[in-house]
Amino acid sequence: MTNLQLAVQFFFQIAVILGFCQLVGLLAKRIGQPQVVAEMIAGVLLGPSLLGLFWPEVGGRLFPKDSMRVLFPASQLGLAAYMFVVGLEFRVDIVQRRLRSAVAVSVAGMVVPFVLGGLLGWLFHSRTNLFPSKTTLAEAVIFLGASMCITAFPMLARIIQFKKLSGTTMGTVALGAGAIDDAAAWCLLAVVLASFDGDYRHAVVNIAGGAGYVAAVLFLLRPLLARWGRAVERDGTLSDRGFVLCLMLMSLGAWITDGIGLHAVFGAFVMGTAMPRGVVTRALQERIEPLTVALLLPLFFTYSGLNTQIGLLDSGKLWGFAGLVMLAAVGGKGIACWLAARATGLPNREALGIGTLMNARGLMELIIINIGLQRGIISPALFATLVIMAVVTTLMASPIFEWLVGRHGPASGMEAAGDKAATTIGL
Repeated sequence: MTNLQLAVQFFFQIAVILGFCQLVGLLAKRIGQPQVVAEMIAGVLLGPSLLGLFWPEVGGRLFPKDSMRVLFPASQLGLAAYMFVVGLEFRVDIVQRRLRSAVAVSVAGMVVPFVLGGLLGWLFHSRTNLFPSKTTLAEAVIFLGASMCITAFPMLARIIQFKKLSGTTMGTVALGAGAIDDAAAWCLLAVVLASFDGDYRHAVVNIAGGAGYVAAVLFLLRPLLARWGRAVERDGTLSDRGFVLCLMLMSLGAWITDGIGLHAVFGAFVMGTAMPRGVVTRALQERIEPLTVALLLPLFFTYSGLNTQIGLLDSGKLWGFAGLVMLAAVGGKGIACWLAARATGLPNREALGIGTLMNARGLMELIIINIGLQRGIISPALFATLVIMAVVTTLMASPIFEWLVGRHGPASGMEAAGDKAATTIGL
C-alpha cells in the first residue's frame, strides 16, 4: 500500500474502532464494567478471534497487514500519553507514608506468582509444545514467571479512577505496588531477551538504565520543574509554550525507557510524577486526557487484539492448561497481595480491595506477551492462553471489588480527599 492509501485506511480504521468500542462499552456498563475493559474485549473481537474467524475477508480488508505500520505507533503514543496523565495524579506523599505496605504488596505480588508461573513454564516446556523448540527451559521459566508478575498498570489506573479511588490509600498503594511489580517484570523480560539473543549487556542496560532514569528525573529534573512550576502558579495559567515543553519531556521520557528496554509507559509515567502539582498538572490533564482516552488508547487494544487467536485453543487439554494458568494467576497475585496488605496493618476491606485490583493483568500483560510472540519465545497457542488469562482477571476485578469492598471504598482510605492534586479523570 502507498503512504496515501495507508493514511486513508487508518482514518477508516479509527472510525470503526471507536464506534465498536463504544458499542461494547454500552453493554459493559450494564454489568458494571469500566470502559477500559470494554475496549480490551472489543480489541480481541475485532481480531481473528471473532471478525477474522467468521468474516475473514472483512477482517483482511479492514486491517490489512501493511496498515499495522501506522496503527502500532499511534497505539504507543496513546499508551504513553495516558500513562503521563496517570503520573500527574500519582500521590507520591501517600506512597511515602504507606511505603511499607506498598513494598510488602509488591514483593508478595512478584515472588508468589513468579514461582507459580515458573513451575508452569517448566511443565509446559517439558510436557507440551507451547514453547517453540528454540526457547530454552530457563527462558520459558523466567518468561512465564514474569508474565504472572505483571499487573495491568495503566488499566489498574483507569479502574481506580472509575471507582473514584484516586488519592486514597487503597488506590495509591495498589498503583505504587503495581508500578514496582511491572518494572521488575520488565527487568526479568530483559533477561529472557538477552538470553534469547545471547547478549546479556541488554539486561544490564535495561536494569541500570531504568534506575538511573528514575533517579535523574526525580532528583535532578523534578526540583528544576518545581521552580518553573512556582512561576506558572504566579501567572495562574500554563502557556502554550509550557504545554509543548511538557509534551517534549513526556516524549523524551518514553523514548529513553523504550530505548533501554523498559517500555515507553514507564518513562512517561515517571515524567508525569515529576510535573509540578497545581496549575501545571490541572492544565495538562484538561488538554491531554480527553483526546487520549477517547481516541488514542482504544487503538492499542485493537492492535493487541489483532494478534490474538483464541480459536487456537482447540482441545480440552489446551483449555485445561488455560485453567491452570488462571488458578496460578489468581492465587499467586490476588490472594498473596491481600495477605501482604493485611500483614502490614491495613484494614481487611482495603487489603481485599488491593488484592482484587492487583490481580487485574490487562494492558501490560498484552504488551509483554506480544513481545514474547513477536520474538518467537512463545507459541501462538500459549499467547492465546495468556490473553484469556489477561481478559478474565481484568473482567473479574470490578464485580469482585464491588462484592468484597463495596461501591464507595473505605472512608478511612480517603486521605486528603480535598486535595486538588487528587483530581480524578472523569470516565
